[in-house]
Amino acid sequence: MTDPYIFLGQEVSCLEEPRIKYISRQAKGVYANILLDDWFKRTFEELPGSKRLLTLLLQELIPERRIVDIRYAPQEHTNPNPDKHGIRVDVEATDADGTRFLVEMQREPQDFFYERAVFNASHCVIRQMEKGEDEYDFPAVYFIGLVDFPLHRDPDRVLYRYSIFEDVDKELMTDNLHYLFLELPNCGRALSPQATILDNFCFSLHNMQFLEERPAELRQEIFELLFETAEIATFTPEDKVKYEFDMTTERDIRNQIRFAEKQAAAKAEAKAIERTRKKTQLEDSIKTARLMLADHEPLEKIVKYSGLSEEQVRAL
Repeated sequence: MTDPYIFLGQEVSCLEEPRIKYISRQAKGVYANILLDDWFKRTFEELPGSKRLLTLLLQELIPERRIVDIRYAPQEHTNPNPDKHGIRVDVEATDADGTRFLVEMQREPQDFFYERAVFNASHCVIRQMEKGEDEYDFPAVYFIGLVDFPLHRDPDRVLYRYSIFEDVDKELMTDNLHYLFLELPNCGRALSPQATILDNFCFSLHNMQFLEERPAELRQEIFELLFETAEIATFTPEDKVKYEFDMTTERDIRNQIRFAEKQAAAKAEAKAIERTRKKTQLEDSIKTARLMLADHEPLEKIVKYSGLSEEQVRAL
């Protein structure tokens, strides 16, 4: 039996000549999984090439704006509700004109993900308003969610953009608040002649740790910077130790989640079996009671042999 490979979420045999044979089930140890929290921040904020990498990504995501020079902003902010935790996104940056970009990596589905995006972007708007002023001409805010799960079913569309429009004529209410979601697994066109930079970028983030080498199609500057930051061989000894620890923790968490899911599935199956057993038992009891009623057996006897209550028998 040949070893299976994963290609764009599909399991295939290596005898079927998948388009990228060096993507396997197991991490190869050549490139890091940069979707982990600390490593995402390291890639897009902390390294010498991070600023240029983030700028190139923003230019692809928002081509209508001339993003020239970004600077990073603190990610932890005071929540206006004193009883709640601070508001934090993975990376936050501003352009020269004050445009604010909130970049958040989300690896697992969660409830109210869109609502949290609205909350974080709205809080960013509030923070830009000067206290005591009545002006509401705040700089544009872009919430950018990179998600390692599909929010939509189209396997060939990675980018979804939302703004605030009027329902009927689609008039734009404001050009200063936008939401973008980049769905990494929906990279079905990646590495093909039809692929865009964003298709290939999503493919790279989604599959980075499983690659033995960088595909020939990924040679633009954005990929040079991306793969350079993820190459484990260039890590400091301290980074290697931390990355191995984080990966071990990640595996432990995923194993715990899988164990909990199996337990929940087993309990659900047991409940379903019990419901079926009780339903069958009730149907048999009703059948017995109806036969005894047809023979004009006394109520007490029907209750005794059918297992039904007096009320149930009377209802029949």
